[in-house]
Amino acid sequence: MSRSARIAYHGHCFDGMSSAALATRVLHALEGAALSCRYSGLEHGPGGSYVPEAVLDSDVNAVVDFRYCTSPRLHWWFDHHATGLVSDDERAHFAADASGRKFFAPSYGSCCKLIADVAEQRFGLVFPELASLVSVADEIDAARFPDARTAVELASPALQLMTVIEAHGDDAFLAPRIAALAAGESLDALAAAADVRALFAPLRAAHLQMIDAIAASAQRAGAVVMFDLVGSGRDRFNKFIPYYLHPDAAYAVAVTAAPQRAKISVGSNPWLPPGAHDIAAICARYGGGGHRAVGAVSLAPHEIERARTIAQEIARELA
Repeated sequence: MSRSARIAYHGHCFDGMSSAALATRVLHALEGAALSCRYSGLEHGPGGSYVPEAVLDSDVNAVVDFRYCTSPRLHWWFDHHATGLVSDDERAHFAADASGRKFFAPSYGSCCKLIADVAEQRFGLVFPELASLVSVADEIDAARFPDARTAVELASPALQLMTVIEAHGDDAFLAPRIAALAAGESLDALAAAADVRALFAPLRAAHLQMIDAIAASAQRAGAVVMFDLVGSGRDRFNKFIPYYLHPDAAYAVAVTAAPQRAKISVGSNPWLPPGAHDIAAICARYGGGGHRAVGAVSLAPHEIERARTIAQEIARELA
């Protein structure tokens, strides 16, 4: 008998998409090949990240690349964010879980790689046809690029697809592509699709304009480069642009605004030795989160001045 599955993933995110595709294969192998999978992207919002109870609506519910929740309807969980477990209640609930289906490893660069390793080491599952997807997702999410030029000039099909996903990666766009990847479709094939090429062309032009906007807005304070993109009309940007423009900057702090939120983005230069600061911990003090090397804080859309104040505080701490 066919059963339903809901896979909730980090939306507008290459690793979120890749993790959902790999999780599809894992669930089909362990929960039954007749499982019918549906997909829901989750977003970080003002005050933190939460999994709505209404999303967990199927016979089998999985959350990947996103924060934990204590709902009894959460059956599978994979995450690699340092702030995947936030409250004492969440940590205690996770520690007491005896299902063997919930996995947390903040040392991982990508959630897709975590799922691949757990699938093989815990369940004996290997998916050779998805090896390239796992490798590329890990390179992108962990910023394992050889240099900032590779990350910013967007020459590879995977980085072009990443750019489209970050701008257009809602469920309508990603759900069919997640299913296609799970079925063995290649990233190059997805990136070469006519609709993706059509979406990438204006994004590339906007990307070049964003490089100029960041160059014009950027201010240096020691090892920190800070920029304010409020009013630019875009709240998403290639996070490696600051280090492309300022190769010696150890950290970048940005303020952006969109109709749904004001946001502070914080990152560290992956081409310099790791800094002493834990960015996830810093962002968590303001209700945000992330990884040791990169994080963000989301506020209500009208809180732009507060976002600027927080950004200044974080920049001073990093400097």
